[in-house]
This record gives sequence, structure tokens and C-alpha cells, in this order.
Amino acid sequence: MEDRLIIKGSKEGLNAVVNLNSFKSFEEVLEMFREKLSRGKKFYKGCTLKISLDTKKLSEEHKSALSQLLSDEFLVSDCTFEDINLKAPKMFTGVYEGKTKFIRKTVRGGQCIDYPGNIVIVGDVNPGAEVHAGGNIIVLGNLRGNVYAGEGGNDKAIIAAFRLQPEILKIANLVTRSPEEEVKPKFPEVARIKEDYIIVEPYLPNKFI
Repeated sequence: MEDRLIIKGSKEGLNAVVNLNSFKSFEEVLEMFREKLSRGKKFYKGCTLKISLDTKKLSEEHKSALSQLLSDEFLVSDCTFEDINLKAPKMFTGVYEGKTKFIRKTVRGGQCIDYPGNIVIVGDVNPGAEVHAGGNIIVLGNLRGNVYAGEGGNDKAIIAAFRLQPEILKIANLVTRSPEEEVKPKFPEVARIKEDYIIVEPYLPNKFI
């Protein structure tokens, strides 16, 4: 079963995703790592490997043994462990915390930002730009492009901006547009879902904590 252990590359480096539910013992986990990595042994020399699994099912002794195996046999320089729950839905549900991507520039027309967690933009979102997030979208500037929060069905996500003037605004499966002739307020606003409608209201400190 190839999906028992998947090794993939990303901007941050190499990531090994382990489905511990498919193994009968920890020895099987070690053997699977040994078999998988031996196919390209030289490739892993000196790399950092992030291991994603259900850490509740792995003791500190097991983590140490796995790290030792990777270091001794494959010369992996460092291992980090990330907790995942393979039984949980794939939809991102971290509304107030979790993985967050920071964009420290204006997103210009024609550009597209896509991230499975939260997105914080320190700058503007210009007309014609698109921002897609599995969680929240926070814009510390003018939001005038197309924004899609809670992709995958996360109806707890919010969209907030200093000036909320989107061409298209979507949260989970609900979509709306800004009224064309409405006078725009000069204070931060937050869009969220309430009773199956998208509502927009002034941002009030502590309200969303």
C-alpha cells in the first residue's frame, strides 16, 4: 500500500506523511522507511525531513528510534515531527490559529494567491487579483479584488480588511458582491456567515476572540 508512507517535496523541504493506522507495529514503520528511502539513498543525505503523522500514536522512544535510523542509514541531518489526524476531514478548520501565510506586499491585478490555511496580507488586494484560502483572509489595506475564504466548506472563516471593497467575496459556499453605489465606510470591516447569509459588520476588538 503506497499510501502508508508518502514522501513529497515542498518549498520548505521534504515531507514524509505516515498513515500509522495501516501498520501493525512500530517495527513495520521502520521497515517501510528503510524500504522507501533506500530507493534514492543519496538523495536524502544532509536533508531535513518533516514527518507528519498522528503523534499520539508514537512515543518519544519511537520518535528517537526513527530519527536515529534516518540519521545512521540515510544521513538525514535533522527530523521534525508534525501532528496530523488522518481521520479528520481535509477541510481546514483552524479559524483562530493554525497555519498562516503572510504576504508582505500588494497583490496586483492578475496575481493569484492560494493557501490551505489563513492568509494575512500586509498591503492591498487590487482589482483583478484573486486570493484563495482554506481559512481566514485578513487584509491590512484595501481589499478590492476577488477573495475566497473557507474553501472546502469552512463556514467559520472570516474575511477582514481596513477597506472592504471586493469585486467578489466568497466564504465556504456562499458568494456576494459589493454594492456598486454604496458609500464605503472608513473603518475596518469583517465579513462572516450568519444564519446562511454573508454579513458585513464593523470590526470590534475582542468580538472574534
